[in-house]
Amino acid sequence: MIPLNELIDKECNVYEMTSVAIKEAAIYAATDKRKEIEDEGEKIVSVVLSRALNDEIEYREDDGQQE
Repeated sequence: MIPLNELIDKECNVYEMTSVAIKEAAIYAATDKRKEIEDEGEKIVSVVLSRALNDEIEYREDDGQQE
């Protein structure tokens, strides 16, 4: 279930948080983490969005430069 109350009340850069959540969901979907989540009866997007809203996903801003 998507935590809509938390999403509405969150005061942050929503675009940035959404971008991070989308990337994290893609990673989960491409790995064994997907099966773990689905075996628990949950959805990847709900789990990732909850983690993003609770600041449980670590990331750093890309400065646009490629190495």
